[in-house]
Amino acid sequence: MKVRKVPQRKCIVCQKSLSKREMLRIVRTPEGQVELDPSGKKNGRGAYLCGDAEAFKKARKTKAFERALKVNLTPEQYDELERSFAAVQDKYKSVSCGKIDEQAE
Repeated sequence: MKVRKVPQRKCIVCQKSLSKREMLRIVRTPEGQVELDPSGKKNGRGAYLCGDAEAFKKARKTKAFERALKVNLTPEQYDELERSFAAVQDKYKSVSCGKIDEQAE
C-alpha cells in the first residue's frame, strides 16, 4: 500500500515545521476578515501557528500575523483572535514552539 505524504507547515513565530494537523491556521477571508480556521479548509490566505499561548503573544508583538496575512489588524481584531485562540488552545497545547522554548533556557 502506498504511504501518504503528511503535509507540513511552518509556524510564523518559531519557523518550526510541523504537520498541518498539529498547527492552528489563521485565515484572512476574501471579505477581509481575519479569523481562526480549526478545520483548515476555509477560503483565503492562511498562516500557521503553534498552539502555544506564548507564540500567540509573540506573533502579536512582532506583527507576524500582519506580515503573513498581508493585512493591518486593529487591537480589537487581535483581542477577538485571542479570545478565539483561548477557546481552542487545549487541542494544540501538546505542541511546543521551538523559539519560545529556546529563549526560556
